[in-house]
Amino acid sequence: MISIRELNKYFYRPATLHALKSVSLDVSRGETVVIIGPSGSGKSTLLRCINRLEYAESGSILVDGVNVLDPNCEINALRAEVGMVFQSFNLFPHLSVLENVTLAQTTVRKRPADEAKTRAMDLLASVGIAEKFAAYPDQLSGGQQQRVAIARALAMDPKAMLFDEPTSALDPEMVGEVLDAMKKLAKGGMTMVVVTHEMGFAREVADRVIFMDQGSIIEEGAPLDLFNHPRNDRTKLFLDQIL
Repeated sequence: MISIRELNKYFYRPATLHALKSVSLDVSRGETVVIIGPSGSGKSTLLRCINRLEYAESGSILVDGVNVLDPNCEINALRAEVGMVFQSFNLFPHLSVLENVTLAQTTVRKRPADEAKTRAMDLLASVGIAEKFAAYPDQLSGGQQQRVAIARALAMDPKAMLFDEPTSALDPEMVGEVLDAMKKLAKGGMTMVVVTHEMGFAREVADRVIFMDQGSIIEEGAPLDLFNHPRNDRTKLFLDQIL
C-alpha cells in the first residue's frame, strides 16, 4: 500500500537540518505499523511526507501506486485516500459534530447530503460518540473531539490512515477511549501508520514496530521481538528509559 525508498528531507531554517536520512519503508495493505522514537527523530516528518504536507527533496513515495512526489500528483485526491489524524483535533469550531464529518464528503467526494449524513452517523456510532452529533467542538472533551476527528478522516473512505501522536494532547483518562477506537480500526483491516508513545498500544495492536532516531530507521520488528529483545544499543537505551 505504501512504499518509501531512500527518502531524504531537509529543513533549512533556522539552520540546515537533515530530518530524514535515506529512509525506506514498506507498509502492506491491512498492516498496522507503529513508529516510536525520541522527539525530533523524524517520525512526524515521515508521516507528513506520505501525504505531502511536507515535500521531500529526494527519494520516492508510492501510495497504492500513486507517486506522491510527482509534481503533477493531484494532492487533494491523494489526501482523500490517505486520512490523517493529528495531535490537535483541528475541528471547525463553528460547525457541529455532524457538519464536521459531512463537510469533506460533500465538497471533495461530492456525495449527496443525505448519503453523507448517513455515513457520518454510522462512523460516529462506530467510535462511540453518535449521541453528540449536534454538539459543537467546545462542548466536547478532548477524547471526544479526537474521536470525531477519526470519524471525519474515515468518512472519506481512505485506503490508509496516518496517526501523528493522536493521544499526546489528551488528559490521561481520555487516552483509552481514543486508543480503543484505533484498535477497532486495526482489527477491521485498515492500513495504519501510527506515531505514538503509547507502548501498550504498540504491543497489542502493531504488526510491526519501527524505531527511529536522528532521521533514520534504527531497528524494526514484531512487537514482542523489538520490545523484549532489541538488537541495537540505541533501541535498548530508549526502551530502558520509557518502559
